[in-house]
Amino acid sequence: MAERGQLPPPAKRLCCRPGYGSACRPGQRAGGAGPGSGALCAGPSSAAAAAALGLLPLGKTQSPESLLDIAARKVAEKWPFQRVEERFERIPEPVQRRIVYWSFPRSEREICMYSSFNTGADDPAAAAAGGVATAPGGAADPAAAADENRLPFRRGIALLDGGCVDNVLQVGFHLSGTVTEPAMQSEPETVCNVAISFDRCKITSVTCSCGNKDIFYCAHVVALSLYRIRKPDQVKLHLPISETLFQMNRDQLQKFVQYLITVHHTEVLPTAQKLADEILSQNSEINQVHGAPDPTAGASIDDENCWHLDEEQVQEQVKLFLSQGGYHGSGKQLNLLFAKVREMLKMRDSNGARMLTLITEQFMADPRLSLWRQQGTAMTDKYRQLWDELGALWMCIVLNPHCKLEQKSSWLKQLKKWNSVDVCPWEDGNHGNDLPNLTNALPQGANANQDSSNRPHRTVFTRAIEACDLHWQDSHLQHIISSDLYTNYCYHDDTENLLFDSQGWPLWHEHVPTACARVDALRSHGYPREALRLAIAIVNTLRRQQQKQLEMFRAQKKDHVGQCKSLEYHHLPAHKLFEEGESYLTLAVEVALIGLGQQRIMPDGLYAQEKVCRNEEQLISKLQEIELDDTLVKIFRKQAVFLLEAGPYSGLGEVIHRESVPMHTFAKYLFTSLLPHDAELAYKTALRAMRLLVLESTAPLGDMSRPHHIASVVPNRYPRWFTLSHIESQQCELASTMLTAAKGDVRRLETVLESIQKNIHSSSHIFKLAQDAFKIATLLDSLPDITLLKVSLELGLQVMRMTLSTLNWRRREMVRWLVTCATEVGVYALDSIMQNWFTLFTPTEATSIVATTVMSNSTIVRLHLDCHQQEKLASSARTLALQCAMKDPQNCALSALTLCEKDHIAFETAYQIVLDAATTGMSYSQLFTIARYMEHRGYPMRAYKLATLAMTHLNLSYNQDTHPAINDVLWACALSHSLGKNELAAIIPLVVKSVKCATVLSDILRRCTLTTPGMVGLHGRRNSGKLMSLDKAPLRQLLDATIGAYINTTHSRLTHISPRHYSEFIEFLSKARETFLMAHDGHIQFTQFIDNLKQIYKGKKKLMMLVRERFG
Repeated sequence: MAERGQLPPPAKRLCCRPGYGSACRPGQRAGGAGPGSGALCAGPSSAAAAAALGLLPLGKTQSPESLLDIAARKVAEKWPFQRVEERFERIPEPVQRRIVYWSFPRSEREICMYSSFNTGADDPAAAAAGGVATAPGGAADPAAAADENRLPFRRGIALLDGGCVDNVLQVGFHLSGTVTEPAMQSEPETVCNVAISFDRCKITSVTCSCGNKDIFYCAHVVALSLYRIRKPDQVKLHLPISETLFQMNRDQLQKFVQYLITVHHTEVLPTAQKLADEILSQNSEINQVHGAPDPTAGASIDDENCWHLDEEQVQEQVKLFLSQGGYHGSGKQLNLLFAKVREMLKMRDSNGARMLTLITEQFMADPRLSLWRQQGTAMTDKYRQLWDELGALWMCIVLNPHCKLEQKSSWLKQLKKWNSVDVCPWEDGNHGNDLPNLTNALPQGANANQDSSNRPHRTVFTRAIEACDLHWQDSHLQHIISSDLYTNYCYHDDTENLLFDSQGWPLWHEHVPTACARVDALRSHGYPREALRLAIAIVNTLRRQQQKQLEMFRAQKKDHVGQCKSLEYHHLPAHKLFEEGESYLTLAVEVALIGLGQQRIMPDGLYAQEKVCRNEEQLISKLQEIELDDTLVKIFRKQAVFLLEAGPYSGLGEVIHRESVPMHTFAKYLFTSLLPHDAELAYKTALRAMRLLVLESTAPLGDMSRPHHIASVVPNRYPRWFTLSHIESQQCELASTMLTAAKGDVRRLETVLESIQKNIHSSSHIFKLAQDAFKIATLLDSLPDITLLKVSLELGLQVMRMTLSTLNWRRREMVRWLVTCATEVGVYALDSIMQNWFTLFTPTEATSIVATTVMSNSTIVRLHLDCHQQEKLASSARTLALQCAMKDPQNCALSALTLCEKDHIAFETAYQIVLDAATTGMSYSQLFTIARYMEHRGYPMRAYKLATLAMTHLNLSYNQDTHPAINDVLWACALSHSLGKNELAAIIPLVVKSVKCATVLSDILRRCTLTTPGMVGLHGRRNSGKLMSLDKAPLRQLLDATIGAYINTTHSRLTHISPRHYSEFIEFLSKARETFLMAHDGHIQFTQFIDNLKQIYKGKKKLMMLVRERFG
C-alpha cells in the first residue's frame, strides 16, 4: 500500500472500477464465477498444456491444443496485461484465466540459472534431469556431487520431491505458498512463506521469510517455482484480486475489508485506519490518483520485462570478493559471476548486461586501483585477467546483433564514463596506447611511427567503445550468418577483397580480431549456427590470403634476389580453398596453426608480453588434446611448408623482424607432431624456429628503416623484453627435444649442435642442454651414445668459453661436470681439455679441479688406463700445472708442486717458480702454506727458506695478539730452532722486525730457551748440546725487543683504559715482569718501569693503588 505523500510502487499498477475516470478500464468484464471462486490452472486443456511444457510425451490419444491456449500462450509471452486490458473492451473470464495461466515461466532452465552458478554442464537445465556429477573417467565424483547438491536449485528439487511445498495459491500474476524445511540435527523444522510475482513468463520479484541474502534465488523459491511448472494442475488459480473486488457490491466489500482486518488486526489495523483517513480526506494525494494498486494484476505497459535480479546483493558480493584480494577463492567466485553473465547472454536475458554493469561499477570502485596508481605498482596477474574478461564481456554485449540503438547508446555512454576515470586499467597493463585500433590493422607507411604519447591511453574498455561503431547491417554479412547455402561461383582472382572464393564459398574481409569478436558475440548471445557460419568464412578468408601472401613473396624473391628489403609487419588475414572432406575440426586446427605461426611484434609492457606467452600456451594445450589422424597430419604438413616459405607473413619465414615474437613453443609442438610422420620437415621447422634475433648484437638491415627501433638495437641488447628468461627457457626446451629425438643420428645431431651454438646465448641454458644430452647418452638401459656424448662435451666446452671471463655462481659445478663428461668421452678428451686449458679454465680451476681430478685414482680406474696412457695424462697435467703456476703463482703454486711431486725436474721447476714469485707476488699466508707443505714432504731447508721469505711480508702490531699468522710465526721459529743456532740467529732479526706484539715475542723467547738448538734437526747434524744464552745474540736481541714491546704496549693500553679492564691490566703486567726477570738486571728494570708508571699515571689513583698492592 502507498504511504501518505508517496505514489504507489510501480510494480503494483493501478486498477479501478469501470467508469471511475479516464484511467479506468474501458468496458465491462465478462461474467464468470462469483466472488472468491477459483479454478485449477490446467483446465480442460491440461494434457495439451503438459505436452507443450514437455512434461508428457505427445501420443495419439491426446487432443490437439485449443486455439484459445495457443493465442493465450503467445499473448502471455509478449504483451503486458495492461495492454491486453486497454486493447479489448470485453475480455471473457476464461480468456483472462488462460493468459494468467500461461504467464508463469514454463522452463526450468531460467530457474536453474537464477538459483545456482554454472555447474559446468553445457545446458544449465541439465541439473533438472537429476544427473549426478561424474569424473572424467566416467565414475561419479563424490566431491562434485556434494557441491552440486548444496546448490539452491538442487536443494529446491529435493524439497519439492520430499513433498515440502504446500498451500500453493496463484492469484493473478502472484504465486504464494509455504515450503517446510525439514528438521536438521542442530536446527528445528521451519516453515517459509514464499511469494513470487511474474510477468510475461519471467519472475519479476521474489520474497521468502527465510531471510536469504544472496545473488541467487533460495531453495524455497526454487521449490515453489518448480511446483508451479511441474504440477500446474494442482495449483488453484484465481484472477487478480482487483477482478474479484470489481464483482462485489458495497456490502460485500465492507464485509471483506472488516474480515481482513479482523484476521490480521495486529498487522494491518494501523495501516487500515491511516488509509481510511486519507480516503475520507478530499484533498489527500490518494484521492488524486485513479484506481488503486493491485500486486496481483500483472505488469503495466511501462514496466521493464526482465527476471528478478537482486542488484544490491550483486554489488555486495562483488565488493566482498574484491576486498578479499584473491584469497579464499574470491578470484574463482568472480570468474563464476562472469560465467553467469555469459550464461545470461546465451539465454538472451537482458539481465546479462545489467549484471555486468553492476560488477563493473564495483570493479571501478575498488580502492586498490588508486593505491596501485599512486605507488606505481602493477596489479596482480589474476586480478588483471579478471579485468581482461570484463572488457571481453563488454565487447560481447555491445556486439549483440539484435540490440536496440538506444541500448547501445546507453552502454556507450557508460563505457566512456568508466574509460575517462583516471584509475581505469590500461589495455596492455602498461603502455595502453601502443596497440592497434580494433577496426584497423597495424599502422603502415610513413605515419606508422608517429609519437604515441600524443594518443590517449587505451583502457580495458577501449575495444568495447570502438565496437559500438560496428554494425550487422552489411548485406553480405547477413547472408553469411543466415544461410549454409550462401554461395556464388562467379570468381575473379584479380581483386583483393573478393566476396567469394573460387569454390563459391563466402569470404569475410575484416580485421581478424574484430571478425573473431563478432563470432564470440554471436556464440555468447545464443546464435551458435550463425557464429559457426561466420567462423568458416573467416577461416576461408585467412587461408586464401595466406596463399596470396606466399605467391607474392615468391614473386618478390625472383625480382629482388640478394636484396634485404625493409619490412613493415602488420596482421593480415589469410585464406585457401574450402576442400571436400574437411570438417569443423580440421578447420579449427588449421586456423589455430595459422594464428600461431603468424609473425607478430612483441608488445610493450610486462603483462602484455606475459599474455602473449599464456595465450600461445593455452591454444597449444587445446591442440594437444586432439589425436592426429591422416587428415590432420596433412594439414600440419601443409602449414609447416607454408610457414617456412611464406616470408614476412610467417614467424618461421626466412627473414623476420628483430623483435618478432619467437616461435619456440609453437615449433616444439609442430616438431613433436610431425616427427613420426615427416622427420625431415619436423627438423627443418624446429631448426628455423631456434633463432632469437633480439639477442643478436647487430640488427638486420631492414631495421634501419625504423628509426624508433635503432635506440633499442645499439645501446640496449635486451629491449623491453620482460619475458626474456621464459622465452630463452622455451628455446632451450625446443633444443632439448631435438637432441633427444636425434639420438643415434650423427647428421641430425651435428645440425642441432650447430643451431644451438649459433642461436642460444645463455650459458646456463647451454649448460642445461649439455647435461640433458649427457643424461640421454648415458642411460643405464643402453650403451653410451658416443656421438651424443661428443655433442654434450662440445656444449660444455662452449659454456666454459662463455663463462671464463664472467662471474657465474655455478662455475665450479660446470667445471666439475665438464671433467666428468670428458672422462666419459675418453682419454683423448681429457688430454685435449688440459692442453687447451687456457681457453676454458682459470689457472686455479685448471690445477685444483681439472688436473687433480684427471690424476685421481678413480679416473684411472674408470678409463682402464695402461702405464703409457697414465704417463701421457700425467705429463699433460704437469705441463698444465707449471703453466698455471707461472700465470698465477699465488693460487696455483701449491697445486703445481703437488701435481709435480713424482717428477723431479717438474718439481724443481715449480719450486723455482715459487721462489721467483715470493719476493713480489705472493702473500705471507701463501708462502707459509707452501713452506709447511715442503716440511711435510721432507724438505726442511726449503721450508725454512720459504718461511723467512714469508716473514719479510708480515707485520704484527702490538695489539694483534689473535692474528691468524701467529701460529705460522711460532712454527717458523720452531723450524729454525730445530735446524740449528745459525738458522735461528738468521730468523730472529726478521721476527723482531715483523712482530711488535709482546705476548707473541715472549712466547717465542720462552720456547727458544727451553731446548738446545738443533736437537730435533736433521739426522747427521751436529748440535752444541748447550742452551743458548740470553745475554748473547741472537736471544739478547729478542729479549730486548720483547721488553720494549711490553713497555710500548703498556703505555698504549693505559691511554684508553677503563676501570673494568684494571684486573686484566694487572695480569698483563705480571706477564711482563716474568719477561723482565729473564734478563740479569731485569728486576731493576721492572722496578724502574713500575715507578715511571706511578709517576706518569698518578691521576689513575685506583689503578695505581692496585699496581702498588701487586708490585710494591
